[in-house]
Amino acid sequence: MKTFTLALTALTALGGIALASGSASAAPMSANGMQTESGVTQVRMMQGDRMMMKKRMMRKQMMKRRMMKKRMMNRGM
Repeated sequence: MKTFTLALTALTALGGIALASGSASAAPMSANGMQTESGVTQVRMMQGDRMMMKKRMMRKQMMKRRMMKKRMMNRGM
């Protein structure tokens, strides 16, 4: 019982330290909500890029349908 309470106390202390150091975020926004200056430039997506993405998505869906169809056909064996 003593080791359990010791382990629980250690975990609580580590959690407190992790929260005190600040939460890590992958968002490019700073704490006050304003976007910081960075070396990344945003550009508009051109129609060719949009079509490429659309074709890729359609191909992905087609492959998924084909896989499901094969699975349904071979289910009886």
